[in-house]
Amino acid sequence: MSWSVGFIGLGNMGSRMANNLLKAGYKMTVHDVNCNVMKMYSEMGVSTKQTPFEVAEASDVVITMLPSSSHVLDVYNGSNGLLQGGSLLTPRLLIDSSTIDPQTSRKLSMSVSNCTLKEKKDNWENPVMLDAPVSGGVVGAEAGSLTFMVGGSEDAYLAAKSLLLSMGKNTIFCGGPGNGSAAKICNNLVMAVSMLGVSEALALGQSLGITASTLTKIFNSSSARCWSSDSYNPVPGVMQGVPSSRNYSGGFASKLMAKDLNLAAASAEEVGLKCPLTFVAQNIYTEICKDGHETEDFSCVFHHYYSGESELN
Repeated sequence: MSWSVGFIGLGNMGSRMANNLLKAGYKMTVHDVNCNVMKMYSEMGVSTKQTPFEVAEASDVVITMLPSSSHVLDVYNGSNGLLQGGSLLTPRLLIDSSTIDPQTSRKLSMSVSNCTLKEKKDNWENPVMLDAPVSGGVVGAEAGSLTFMVGGSEDAYLAAKSLLLSMGKNTIFCGGPGNGSAAKICNNLVMAVSMLGVSEALALGQSLGITASTLTKIFNSSSARCWSSDSYNPVPGVMQGVPSSRNYSGGFASKLMAKDLNLAAASAEEVGLKCPLTFVAQNIYTEICKDGHETEDFSCVFHHYYSGESELN
């Protein structure tokens, strides 16, 4: 399908996702609040617009990749936002890949469904929104190997699938509106708690006289094996090519993990579920950020919270 694609939010993730769409041959229109980024795309021959509304006017599909719920609400509902044209919309499909709370995703989905298409084509009666957050981080965005967790109408999901696979290698349909956002929050909750568990055990092991690399070998060949031990080890010197091996730079910033845990905690409260590990993890990451490590990768808890030692090779 030769859709013209609008992309809003060209940060660490968005720029790489947009670049993969360009490589796949999509006609693109982009917008970002950062003028330098806009200039860079303009020099690449990509059409740039000053507002989200202008991007919408030029696009069949609009993808947003933004830092938080407030940014997403602003891009959709703000002055010159995507929904600024009242109930008439040009794009038939709006895809939000930001990590936000499911409630906001559901509200926006409802607003979009209540709009009418300016021009009906290809059997699309009304515009549709999908929440499609991603897993895989900057490395996955660069490599085009992201996993998309998608909430919304299944028909819209199937129509969007080939577009999403230009930026990723997996798409998983999660159910109705907001379910993609819910899946992402749950995924990142496990990621945080398992990183804390691995870090805590490795730091304890060091205090008891076992090296982190020995303990890691044990974890990875037994029941404690998980992503935090075998693919993203938090101890400097145990694994190459991960943030812990480069002073916790690059990777997934602690402030983003704190934000996602805040979303998980708020969701747990809303549905009245006991989630003690969510709250412990939230407190630890909030503390790490307050101590000035918010831009370091979230695996830095091993060093900054547990005072774990580097492995000297």
